[in-house]
Amino acid sequence: MFSYQHVFHAGNHADVLKHVVLAEVLDYVCKKEGTIFYIDTHAGSGLYRLRSAAAQKNREYESGIARLFGQKKLTGELETYISLIRELNPDGVLRLYPGSPYIASKLLREQDRIRLFELHPAEIRSLAGNFKKMDARAEGDVKNRKTRGKRVIIEKKDGFTALKAQLPPPSRRAVIFIDPPYENRQDYRFVREALLDALKRFSSGTYIVWYPIIERPEARRFLEQLKSLSKNEWLNVSLAVREPAAGRPGLLGSALFIINPPWVLDAYLKKLMPELVTLLGQSSLAGFSISRSQPSRIQA
Repeated sequence: MFSYQHVFHAGNHADVLKHVVLAEVLDYVCKKEGTIFYIDTHAGSGLYRLRSAAAQKNREYESGIARLFGQKKLTGELETYISLIRELNPDGVLRLYPGSPYIASKLLREQDRIRLFELHPAEIRSLAGNFKKMDARAEGDVKNRKTRGKRVIIEKKDGFTALKAQLPPPSRRAVIFIDPPYENRQDYRFVREALLDALKRFSSGTYIVWYPIIERPEARRFLEQLKSLSKNEWLNVSLAVREPAAGRPGLLGSALFIINPPWVLDAYLKKLMPELVTLLGQSSLAGFSISRSQPSRIQA
């Protein structure tokens, strides 16, 4: 149950896709007034040390964030995301990579609320420790110290079940990030059940569901199953970095299924994805796809 630790995969091509899009969504929703609730069902450690023994085992970041970090010229679509990475690594040497909790904490405002859930004992300790260090760096900001307990709450809970108590949020504005590892094949079912329940409680939230592109029946059926859960507007974006090949099992790419996407996201992705294919593709068959429901009606 507790075998998966994301540090072994931190900064890979899947992280790049999910975190670029997450950063864009959060940047957009913060343009409007009113408190935003950010809920992360599988928060992980929040921050990853790429020189650690675990990250060095597979060095997946080398075919992910390292390909972007070394570029001198990147399009504006990557600006919000890559600026966070460079802020973490100010000397220009890639040592640290931010997880979704760190990205949310940097982009969301003081009045916004962050709820982080994680079950893995090592991950939850790292998550709490990383946020404690962030607080220490901001200790000169008295207002930050006073609001920390309200702004960010970290709990050792199963994110699928914990989500129920968070919805609907008091502000009626929320971004819910659902990002399980899917090493347990039951995660596909857990995502569907949690999402169906969440939409009944709070249908107007923006839900971002990450899922892997792998040679597994559950994965191949997953998109159609997600589409059937809600009558709300949705958008699906996928990035395939390589084709299936004998002797090379594993992650072929990944995708995000977004319910109630910001209306600007479709155009943003059309500009972003060709560049990600160029930067992250591992074969000539690398590519992307974008599909959506009633594109002319997608609203924030």
